Amino acid sequence: METESYIINDVKPIDVSSKIKETQSVFNQLTYTHIPVEKDGLYLGCVSENDAYCFDNTKTLSDFQYALEPFHVLKDTNWLDVLEAFAMHNSNIMPVLGNDNQYLGYYELGDIMSLFNNTPFLNENGGIIVVEKGIHDYSFSEISQIVESNGIKIYGIFISELKEDTVQITLKVGQSGMNSIAQTFRRYNYVVVSQHEEDKFIDDLKGRSQYLDKYLNI
Repeated sequence: METESYIINDVKPIDVSSKIKETQSVFNQLTYTHIPVEKDGLYLGCVSENDAYCFDNTKTLSDFQYALEPFHVLKDTNWLDVLEAFAMHNSNIMPVLGNDNQYLGYYELGDIMSLFNNTPFLNENGGIIVVEKGIHDYSFSEISQIVESNGIKIYGIFISELKEDTVQITLKVGQSGMNSIAQTFRRYNYVVVSQHEEDKFIDDLKGRSQYLDKYLNI
């Protein structure tokens, strides 16, 4: 997806020679977790709101240059990588640099999230199924084959949990045929973690369990 059109440049970077008091004043006017900082027109990094309010406000940003966080993305960075950068740095603003490291502006987290919201994974009607298997035993090609062999489309797939020995994969698929997909996954030794109303396998287990309880209580 195209992200360059989302670059904003209405907030200019603060010069590293600025007083901390001035930096705090800027944060008072904005809702950002970080503000870009530059020196001689070159991007140095971001100062966080938490740090800005902890610094001695009689000093300048240059006195605390060691605390600047140099995170950024490039103008041609894929939107998923941009979203990952937001998550890694716990920020709601992401500086964007050109190929020559020239500061171009920044992305807002909400704008990048809107790209994700517009993907078929969230927009298309469908069902969610979560499966689990040994970390060395699964493959995306096999998972895709299982779903598509049931005549169902895949709208999205990702690893939602990673443990030492197992991995959980979340899929969004066409809404019909959830029971047949779940049954096929089990035949391929996947554990179906998510619950599905039409899952006859679970209903059968419950029925057998109730029958066994009655038998044992005779």
